[in-house]
Amino acid sequence: MSDTVKRDSENLKQPSILDVRKKVSSFLKEALKVRDIKIIKTLKEENGWETLTEVYEDSAFIQELGLNTRVKDRNLYEIKLAEDLEVIAFEKVRSIE
Repeated sequence: MSDTVKRDSENLKQPSILDVRKKVSSFLKEALKVRDIKIIKTLKEENGWETLTEVYEDSAFIQELGLNTRVKDRNLYEIKLAEDLEVIAFEKVRSIE
């Protein structure tokens, strides 16, 4: 019976970098309601994945002023995913380290 369990676990498909990028992109589009997303880092870690994304969002300052413009702010977000691609952390970062 343990041989069957080993074979089954070996046959499970591990997510690829493309799978991770698709998941992050769809998450940000839903969470932030943005279209312009550029994934600039994708890293496989021991217990999951880490990504760094560049997102262009409507300028919060311009919106506060009540102006109608297409000015966008460039923001960076770090997103961590578990091995099964569940988003487990989402954080806006100030700069790339």
